[in-house]
Amino acid sequence: MEKFMIPPEFDLPQKGRSEEAVKRWRAAVGKLVKNRRRRFRYAADLEKRSEAKEQMKRLRENIRVCFVTFKAALRFMEVAGQGKFIPSEGSSERVEQEVEPDYQNGLPEEAKRAGFQVHPDKLASIVSSYDIKTLRKLKGVEGLSDRLNVSLIKGVNSNDVPTRQNIFGQNSYTEKPSKSFWMFVWEALHDLTLIILIVCAVVSIAVGLATEGWPRGMYDGVGIIFSIFLVVMVTAVSDYKQSLQFKELDKEKKKIFVQVIRDGFRQKISIFDLVVGDIVHLSIGDQVPADGIFVSGYSLLIDQSSLTGESVPINIQEKRPFLLAGTKVQDGSGKMLVTTVGMRTEWGKLMETLSEGGEDETPLQVKLNGVATIIGKIGLVFAVATFSVLTVRFLIEKGLRNEITIWSSADALTLLNYFATAVTIIVVAVPEGLPLAVTLSLAFAMKKLMNDKALVRHLSACETMGSATTICTDKTGTLTTNRMVVSKTWICGTVKEVDSNESSKCSLASYISEKVLAVLLQSIFNNTGSEVVTDKDGKTSILGTPTESAILEYGLHLGGNFDEERQACKFLKVEPFNSEKKRMSVIVALPDGNKRGFCKGASEIILKMCDTVINSDGDTVHLSEERASDLLDVINGFACEALRTLCLAFKDFDNDGSNEISVPESGYTLIAIVGIKDPVRPGVKEAVKSCLAAGITVRMITGDNINTAKAIARECGILTDDDLAIEGPEFRTKTPYEMSQIIPKLKVMARSSPTDKHVLVKISRSMLREVVAVTGDGTNDAPALHEADIGFAMGIAGTEVAKESADVIVLDDNFATIVNVAKWGRSVYINIQKFVQFQLTVNIVALMINFIAACITGSAPLTAVQLLWVNLIMDTLGALALATEPPHDRLMERPPVGRTESFITRTMWRNIVGQSIYQLSLLLVLTFEGKQILGLTGSDATAVLNTFIFNAFVFCQVFNEINSRDIEKINIFRGMFSNWIFSGIMLATVAFQIVIVEFLGTFASTVPLSWQLWALSVAIGAVGMPIAVVLKCIPVGKSKNNVDSEKQHDGYEPLPSGPDLA
Repeated sequence: MEKFMIPPEFDLPQKGRSEEAVKRWRAAVGKLVKNRRRRFRYAADLEKRSEAKEQMKRLRENIRVCFVTFKAALRFMEVAGQGKFIPSEGSSERVEQEVEPDYQNGLPEEAKRAGFQVHPDKLASIVSSYDIKTLRKLKGVEGLSDRLNVSLIKGVNSNDVPTRQNIFGQNSYTEKPSKSFWMFVWEALHDLTLIILIVCAVVSIAVGLATEGWPRGMYDGVGIIFSIFLVVMVTAVSDYKQSLQFKELDKEKKKIFVQVIRDGFRQKISIFDLVVGDIVHLSIGDQVPADGIFVSGYSLLIDQSSLTGESVPINIQEKRPFLLAGTKVQDGSGKMLVTTVGMRTEWGKLMETLSEGGEDETPLQVKLNGVATIIGKIGLVFAVATFSVLTVRFLIEKGLRNEITIWSSADALTLLNYFATAVTIIVVAVPEGLPLAVTLSLAFAMKKLMNDKALVRHLSACETMGSATTICTDKTGTLTTNRMVVSKTWICGTVKEVDSNESSKCSLASYISEKVLAVLLQSIFNNTGSEVVTDKDGKTSILGTPTESAILEYGLHLGGNFDEERQACKFLKVEPFNSEKKRMSVIVALPDGNKRGFCKGASEIILKMCDTVINSDGDTVHLSEERASDLLDVINGFACEALRTLCLAFKDFDNDGSNEISVPESGYTLIAIVGIKDPVRPGVKEAVKSCLAAGITVRMITGDNINTAKAIARECGILTDDDLAIEGPEFRTKTPYEMSQIIPKLKVMARSSPTDKHVLVKISRSMLREVVAVTGDGTNDAPALHEADIGFAMGIAGTEVAKESADVIVLDDNFATIVNVAKWGRSVYINIQKFVQFQLTVNIVALMINFIAACITGSAPLTAVQLLWVNLIMDTLGALALATEPPHDRLMERPPVGRTESFITRTMWRNIVGQSIYQLSLLLVLTFEGKQILGLTGSDATAVLNTFIFNAFVFCQVFNEINSRDIEKINIFRGMFSNWIFSGIMLATVAFQIVIVEFLGTFASTVPLSWQLWALSVAIGAVGMPIAVVLKCIPVGKSKNNVDSEKQHDGYEPLPSGPDLA
């Protein structure tokens, strides 16, 4: 049945789908779409995407040509002896005279008054065209900063920001203007079936006025127009509110902050507040926020693939100083002078086109488009059949009365009403609301998750997370608080607890010399990627990663002075920390002219690089195997206490006068081992327990020592005695098959690299068919985040590269938030199933009752106006009521939905068929025998019966909507009254039904009913509830797909039991 309802063209994966596959399913939808504007409003615009691709090609070619020209010019200058960056003094005046007229030409008076000496467009062209020759004529970055009236040390003056924004523009990109409410009304009116009904209504009014006069002749037509107005307005309001939610979420997605120097202080600002002249700090994982010129830095490696398509990163330095917006910092750190912002950058122009391309549809949206297409085709057949049967009967009756040649306007009106009924059957039959209900449910979930600190970047992630079988999580900051502090140290053979209340300097002085302390402080303050800064109020704070901050804080606790230590030494080489090497190294020139290297990182790795150790007198002594073994015991002892361990080491170099020194791999002297405490987050143990109960395996992937990892994993409830913990180097030596054998039992991977994480995710997905969620915060985590079914980036500790590759950003870096996303994902999936069950039941009954009645009696019991009201109940209002149900804790007590599990399950078909049989049987009996059963007589008996059938039908849907709140459980009232959206829609539906029947009979073809008939209508609908209880007690077999999906989440089949044992 699933294959019939969802053809293969509509079964697309979440990631990695081709453009041809997207085109195939859209072609399969065909012309049977009532309103393309509305159905595909949130679908990807393939034409715009194609435009963006072409623009990207042109941009890449332009940049490539500029870059080749730049390299040629650079080579020529070096050959010609112009390698020095600043021109000679004798030529400076001539250079000024050459440059001034050109670069100040067209400069506004406001800019001149503000002290700017270069036109924004000319400035933009220097960077975008890699114009190194002009940059040198302008005396490099120093000359350019003078022309931009900014200090490279103090940065922009905050008071100048508005002026700079007026002259050079804001750092924002042109976006599609938001649609107004009336645009949504206009789009709702583009429904083809509604347009046909409007035409029918107008013709009906014209014919009615001619035959029945004013005002009776207008009633039918006005009734249809009023119903259409109601449908359009409710649809437009729902869609408009949905668009506002997406707009708000879109704003959150674009919130990126950068570190700049302003008013002489380092501070964090939004990229949208960035102005030309700002000095921006760049570090690993950052996205370059604007075009600019390199000021200073170390080993700054830029990935330009997002712009140029080139996979080889570019090393940025004085001779190659150009930085382009949208590129990523792959390694190193540096400072840049912003020269171009917003739409003057190539990235800005590209973003304008990319933003109109839209987002891929979610797998569920595509599937339900398939369901809507199949049901629509069936409905079209029934509509044509109904119109044909009614018309043929009408013609036969005219023939029997010998009136086949005599036609009146009343006959035309009868045929018009038949046609309107047929068109309305199509309105009801084509479930346009199915794919849109997914969007509605996802928008609602995304809004709620935003309040719960989870920013969903891609719609499909929220949907897919409901099926997650595995979560591969980082330790630091996700399972732990990320508030680190040095709690234990080993220095010169002595292990010491660090007490924040007493002076560590005094306690250290008792067993180490001043010489050792000096080396320790040099190592702490020079070999770091963090900074100790003072704000305007004189308050000292540390900017950097929690690990770095903890060590710096310890250095300050020892009485060290960050600025003094940094100013005393000159940096010769810096190798920033990266997750592959697991260490950071620097080489500095000391005040006495000697050179010294410092290294810091993973304790076992650094220990292997040391062959000596410093003693309490400051002398170096040989590190014997026995002493190295003792130090490993110290490291493991720290790790077993759940402390993160790091080693600090140094190496002195011979003074040969050369500054070209490479960072050594060995020969270091060990200074200290530090143990950093990072407590487990409150609530993590409960969140892990919730995952295990829900059939979700939690795996910890960390770069820490294996003993630290085990201790934390046990504390969180991830690791038990039967589980496996392994180190990355051991894992990567195994074959894919061996990996697939150990992964089901693997719960902890320590000392792992980003490549290990990527391989683990890949094997889990491809060989074990797991639905994998993975967390990441570093630049190198991007491949794993992209490979996973759902990628989670950390909002606090995560880099911009990781966030861009992720599907969800965890704003509070908390594992419990990830579990909450899983709960909402399950809620979305089940809510859509509820809505589909409800809508298919209404579809079947509405189609069959009108078709069978038309075939037998020659008239349809439900008129066009009544069917439009039913369509509103089951489509927009039904989606609002059922697709926005909040999650409950019981959702995490059931196994995840498997990759191959049918969306429309056998349980759903049981409920749909059972309710349809009850409603159809009852309504057909009333249609043919209703007058006798109800004792109706008189001239209005038919009108009363048809009104009663309509009323009973609506109340059947009202109670069936309540039944649909839970597909399997009998108690359908749990949480109903706390859900004000559902309760409000139910009350509004009943209230408006009373108004239609009692007061709008002239337009809706109804007559007022007695209280007895009202009570009977409600009772008929309410009987559906005990029937639902009986239906839920009927067992249904599971399809092969469903059985496969219910394998245990560890990859093994359960042992047979009971009848299976035989």
